Amino acid sequence: MQNIPSVNLSDFLSDKPEKRQKFVNEIGKAYEEIGFIALKGHFLNDALVENLYSEIKNFFDLPIKTKQSYEIEGLGGQRGYVSFGKESAKGKKEGDLKEFWHFGQYVENNPELASEYPDNVIVNELPKFNSVGKEAFKMLEKTGIYVLRALALFLDLDEHYFDNYAINGNSILRPIHYPPITKEPKNSVRAAAHGDINLITLLMGAQGKGLQVQNHKGEWLDAIAEPDELVINVGDMLSRHSNNRLKSTIHRVVNPPKEKWGTSRYSIPFFMHPISEMPLNCLENCIDKDHPKKYDDITAGKFLNERLIELGLLKK
Repeated sequence: MQNIPSVNLSDFLSDKPEKRQKFVNEIGKAYEEIGFIALKGHFLNDALVENLYSEIKNFFDLPIKTKQSYEIEGLGGQRGYVSFGKESAKGKKEGDLKEFWHFGQYVENNPELASEYPDNVIVNELPKFNSVGKEAFKMLEKTGIYVLRALALFLDLDEHYFDNYAINGNSILRPIHYPPITKEPKNSVRAAAHGDINLITLLMGAQGKGLQVQNHKGEWLDAIAEPDELVINVGDMLSRHSNNRLKSTIHRVVNPPKEKWGTSRYSIPFFMHPISEMPLNCLENCIDKDHPKKYDDITAGKFLNERLIELGLLKK
């Protein structure tokens, strides 16, 4: 059973004001209360989704030595391959039971920004891998921009408030492979409880049990999407910027029951980041006497750097 609200982006794309407002109200309320939604009407088509899954399965099926040749030292895992067990949740020693790949931003019309981001890593063995990844990146980014426009209206900001920060932002598309579990894990799960760093996360592959969301009572709920839905959640940057009005919810990916240990799981989150100069200062219209300012001023770039150090992906 799906425990998170389902909304349809086509309502927001409608030329009928009442439909647009309905979407703004629904998504705003969901993000105030639980921080997660399931979204229909996004810009990914079935053929693209199928091609992307096919390409990422082909990549993770490559020999370990081949995959490790795409693990680039000194980048903090921002591009290319990150091997099994290397990333751990904040405050946790054990590595998560996953390996993953990172596609980064394809900057348009901004050479200065292009020089700030690392180049994407080309996989020589799979001629379509990078072009399919780029197309999926662009469609998820386009979807995310519209979600942020709806949230800007919900927060009484100009509809395009987030555009200049999120377009060409430091976003990441992360295909993840959770390999079959071969022995009893010691304190390790596929992804330990955590909050995301970024503005919003758009997740492909939340069909079937595994992803769980923690509600305000501390209970874990299964977040299961329909095949045509993306799961989208608020990250810490947006929660901080809205003075915690929009909730960044703790979530995890639990290990499957023992009879399913022999199966792989794939999921593909798109972490929507702003440009590094974006100020994450608490918005004035989210501060009042009942909701005093909770966070110090910081830029998105500095906040990201601090968190990558906490996750063990960057050294101090």
